[in-house]
Amino acid sequence: MNLRLTWVQPEDLVGHELRQAAEDGRDASAVARRWQAAGGSSAPPSAGASDTPAPPHLRALALRLLDELAALPSPSAPYEPTDLPSIKATCPDWPDTPGPDAAHLDRLHAAWLGRAAGCLLGKPVEKLPLHAIRALARATGNWPLTTWFTAKGVPPELLAAHPWNRRSATTSLAENIDGMPEDDDLNYPLLNLLLLQRYGPGFDTADVARLWLDELPAGRTFTAERVAFRNLLAGLEPPLTAVHHNPFREWIGAAIRADVHGWTHPGDPAAAAAQAHRDATLTHTANGVYGAMFAAAALAEAAAGTADVHRCLRTGLRVVPPRSRLAEAVRSGIETATAHGDFDDVVDRLHAAYGSYHWVHVIPNTALLAAALTHADGDFTGSVCRAVSGGWDTDSTGATAGSLAGLLAGHPDRLPERWTAPLKNRLATTVAGFDGTGFDSLARLTLAQTARPRTTPARTTPAQTTPAQTTLREDLRP
Repeated sequence: MNLRLTWVQPEDLVGHELRQAAEDGRDASAVARRWQAAGGSSAPPSAGASDTPAPPHLRALALRLLDELAALPSPSAPYEPTDLPSIKATCPDWPDTPGPDAAHLDRLHAAWLGRAAGCLLGKPVEKLPLHAIRALARATGNWPLTTWFTAKGVPPELLAAHPWNRRSATTSLAENIDGMPEDDDLNYPLLNLLLLQRYGPGFDTADVARLWLDELPAGRTFTAERVAFRNLLAGLEPPLTAVHHNPFREWIGAAIRADVHGWTHPGDPAAAAAQAHRDATLTHTANGVYGAMFAAAALAEAAAGTADVHRCLRTGLRVVPPRSRLAEAVRSGIETATAHGDFDDVVDRLHAAYGSYHWVHVIPNTALLAAALTHADGDFTGSVCRAVSGGWDTDSTGATAGSLAGLLAGHPDRLPERWTAPLKNRLATTVAGFDGTGFDSLARLTLAQTARPRTTPARTTPAQTTPAQTTLREDLRP
């Protein structure tokens, strides 16, 4: 029997790390030649494991090469730091503060519904290439995208050529939706509610790790989160959990965890970004962390109820190092969307610019997010449909677009009923205590954390061992 676990096998990680090295400017050519000479393969193009098992001798070589790749100096390091003080030092316009108003509960309700609807819209076409998404939607007269995907009316040969996401078709096509099905894009906001309930806004990264070990099923993690989970079980502590044999550390995972940090800091994007940073550094570095900080700050600005979408995006950029690839991608998304009236043209240009990245990477997806929100001028339907119609990580980008556009709508009744009615005010999840919870209840729980006094100091210095880190070590001991 050959049990193969995606996202953590060393012989698959080498190809992904070689790709990451090319993206951040490290010269890995010598390592690549040794790997290819030994029979190693390049990164799987879309999945977490190669199609066929590698010979046993390659695993030991892969482990050595991963360590060598980690030691290569990166020319982007000075302007793409990961620690928060250095990030702040690169951001000349780091934002200031205020707090929630009486309408914040309604905004939170709309944000939860928006996140769910945007995620659900993208689920059936996750992993599909752009041309397949367009063909499937056009076959039913749903292009430009304006509503849920459906299999009704799609020619059988087209479905055979481009099958729906196998895990999602039974729950996310228009004819199958019956409440919000489980998805990691909704599991992580639930976990971050638990995080704030247990540890308060002064949590540190070790608290995030402890919560995951207690409450997050390992099989519900993917990419960087699964590698970090493995590293925790191997006894590593943050921030090493994010970097040890983790070629997915700049992918989208931390960004999909950012919503609660933004929602609970209305009008305080700096605090939202700092909180997102403490969460993100369990699993991600540099641009992977910036994606979470950008989303949290933009959402915090939207949560104040006084900004338009363009100001929200500008606020998100204020917490991102301006010379980073993430900042460049956001600016590119905004500029491209502003310059072209047809969103298909916008998407084609973004795919030409960022198509070399993996479809789960944070850089292309954040460029698309910024473009979709800009082009739709923050309109809910326009934002989620543009985000999903642009391809790449459709459910994750659709979820964040729906979250921010929901905040801007300001009230659940201002979201079109075709998006909210099929959700039936019911969320499925394996996060204990939340299965079947209504979005109205989740809004109230989130509001309770928004109102909580922010008096506990954040523990963010990775070089020192805090009591929480000591406890984490004890938790990991056999």
